[in-house]
Amino acid sequence: MSSFEILLSLIAAALAASISAVLIRATRPVLLRVALAKPNARSSHRIPTPQGAGIAVIAATLLAGGIVIVLAGSPDLTIPFTVFAACLFIAVVGFADDLRSLPVVPRLLLQGAAVAAVVLSMPGELRLVSACPLWLERSLLLVAGLWFVNLVNFMDGLDLMTAAEAVPITVAVALLGWFGHVPAATTLVAAALCGALLGFVPLNRPVAKIFLGDVGSLPIGLLLGWCLLELALHQQFAAALLLPLYYLTDATVTLFRRMARREPFWAAHRSHFYQRATDNGFTVWRVVGEVFALNMVLALLAFASVALNSLVADLALLLAGAVAVARQLRRFSRAF
Repeated sequence: MSSFEILLSLIAAALAASISAVLIRATRPVLLRVALAKPNARSSHRIPTPQGAGIAVIAATLLAGGIVIVLAGSPDLTIPFTVFAACLFIAVVGFADDLRSLPVVPRLLLQGAAVAAVVLSMPGELRLVSACPLWLERSLLLVAGLWFVNLVNFMDGLDLMTAAEAVPITVAVALLGWFGHVPAATTLVAAALCGALLGFVPLNRPVAKIFLGDVGSLPIGLLLGWCLLELALHQQFAAALLLPLYYLTDATVTLFRRMARREPFWAAHRSHFYQRATDNGFTVWRVVGEVFALNMVLALLAFASVALNSLVADLALLLAGAVAVARQLRRFSRAF
C-alpha cells in the first residue's frame, strides 16, 4: 500500500470519528423519545437508556469511507457498493427490531439476505479452499456470516464491549492492509469503522449514556465479517481466526451450552462469559479492559502469523490464542 493510501486511511478514521461523535449527540434527544431501552432481568444496565447510536456509527463509517475513496480518485480504489448496500439494509432491519421486536424467522431471513449479498459479491477466483466446490464454500460462508453477524449482536451486552472487541480487529485489519494483505478499499473501510467506534466511546463508557442497538451491532458484524473474509481469501486464515477468537469462543460455547440444556437459545439471556463475570463481582471497566487486552494479544498473534507465513507457526499461534481465550473464559466463570 502506498504512503498516500496509508494517509487516506488515517483521514478516513479521523473523519469518521468526527462525524460519529456529532451525529450521536444530535440524534440522542430523539432516541430518548423513540428508542429507550428499559432495564429488565437480563439487562446489564439499571436505568432506561436510549439505543440507536449505531445509526451514527454506521453512517459515519460509510460516509467517511465513501468520501475518502471517491476523493482519492485512484483506479485501485472502488467503493464496495454491494457491501455498503447490504450494511444499510441490515441496519434498517436492526432499527426495526430496536423499535419493535421482530419474529425470529423473518429477522434471520432478512439478515441472511444481507449476508448472502456480501458473500455472492466476492470474486469467484478468490477461494478459501480451491478443492472445495464453489457452491459449497459459498454456502458455508453464508452460514458462518449469519452466525458472525448475530454473535456480534449477542456480545453487545455491556458498556464498551463492542468497542473493546471491534477496535483491535479494525486496527489490525487496517495495519495488515498497509502491507498489502487486504485490498485498499477494505483497509479504508476498516479504518473508518474504527474511527466511528472511537467517536462512540465517550458516550458508551460506563455508565453508558447511549447504546448501539441492533441498528449498530448487526451492520458492525457484517462489516467485520467482510473484513475478516477478505483477509482469509487472501490466504491469511490463521489471522482471520485469531482476531475475533474471543468473540467466536464466548458466543459459540454459550450457544452450545444453552442448546445442551434445552434452553430457548434464540431468546435474550445473561449466560455469556462476560455477563457472568459481572455477576461474579467483576466491574464493567475490568471486564472490558481485560477483553481489550486479550484482543490486543490476539492481534499480535495474528501479526506474527502473517509475518512467519508457516503452517507450523499458524498452528502454534492458534493454539496459543486458544489457550489465552480459555484462560480468560475460566477467569470470568469464577468469583472475583
